[in-house]
Amino acid sequence: MGKNFDIKDTSLADYGRRRIDWAEAEMPVLRQIRERFASQRPLKGVRLSACLHVTAETANLMRTLAAGGADVVLCASNPLSTQDDVAASLVVHDEIPVYAIKGEDHETYYKHITAALDHNPQITMDDGADLVTGVLKQRPDLIPAMLGSTEETTTGVIRLKAMAADGVLKFPVIAVNDSDTKHLFDNRYGTGQSTLDGILRATNVLLAGKTFVVGGYGYCSRGIAERARGLGANVIVTEVDPIRALEAAMDGYRVMPMREAVKVADFVVTATGNKNVLDAEDFAVMKDGCIVANSGHFNVEINIPDLEAMAVEKRQPRAFVDQYILKDGRRINLLGEGRLINLASAEGHPSAVMDMSFANQALASEYLLTHRGKLPNGVHALPKEVDREIASLKLASMGITIDTLTPEQAKYLASWEEGT
Repeated sequence: MGKNFDIKDTSLADYGRRRIDWAEAEMPVLRQIRERFASQRPLKGVRLSACLHVTAETANLMRTLAAGGADVVLCASNPLSTQDDVAASLVVHDEIPVYAIKGEDHETYYKHITAALDHNPQITMDDGADLVTGVLKQRPDLIPAMLGSTEETTTGVIRLKAMAADGVLKFPVIAVNDSDTKHLFDNRYGTGQSTLDGILRATNVLLAGKTFVVGGYGYCSRGIAERARGLGANVIVTEVDPIRALEAAMDGYRVMPMREAVKVADFVVTATGNKNVLDAEDFAVMKDGCIVANSGHFNVEINIPDLEAMAVEKRQPRAFVDQYILKDGRRINLLGEGRLINLASAEGHPSAVMDMSFANQALASEYLLTHRGKLPNGVHALPKEVDREIASLKLASMGITIDTLTPEQAKYLASWEEGT
């Protein structure tokens, strides 16, 4: 192959290819973009480094970018989210360098990020802003050649806006997460289903009749709460924002502070993008046997050092379950080491929803190239017409048609003179 990589086992490649092809069948929008990219080659010669969850869906995005002419390198955005067979297939069948091994340690994780930056990218594609952070902190020499970056997650966008506010973001970034065809669908339907999938695979515990606490009420948390309620759980929402808390109450959920909610919780899932949403004071009053998981990007949402310090014993009754025994005998069960549970113990979002998210990523990279030198440094949204194009392609793939405005209606909406 003549390309560098660091993966678990190349012999897994054929199985990985079958899984990638299976996912592609549910990704018709990205498939159409790939066909156009292969014909037009809009990314020809562009060096692109991506730091994303290495899944079958991500593989189809990488193949789309490569079809468009990009020179692509991929590393993992989470130590537990890599699907080793997919990584092998990309290396063996597509000759795309991949630096990702499921379960890699902290040192290896950052070594892989360094390898992606050593590709000297002109565009970075992030899921949590680790590549952008690496460019700004370790590789400022890359900045002059940077066309920009794209960001997949709420957490990453928060970090990027903080960078922009501090005046350190030296190139434009497209906040893919802020596109309606991303956060309204991926965050809500994707996170909702895949989070519950991860919890059930890790525990095989019945949710019906249980008390299920969701930290936060953003789009990800809304999806989790909705799916948990659909499985018969009694859902409580915790929030710091009064408007979101009011919305959760109007949606029919109980709303209370986390410190009170954990006293009755059978499950607690965080998805806020913040740190220490659960800490020592919460663990001190948590019910015996409570199952704790995180669906936010970073594992800092759960104060694991606090939990480690409080425990007198730690054991693993099941894969992806760390059980902490406290001094009074209470057991707290942490899933997936506090990392993204939908990828730690399951397969992440369904392909059909990632179809739209990765369509946004592909078109965002093209947008950065066509707008080279025109976008100021900072965080930008993709134009609404791109959102509508993706939504239209998705509807067509589902066999759904919708109405269009008549000329008279379009004129009415564009004018102010006609009233009652």
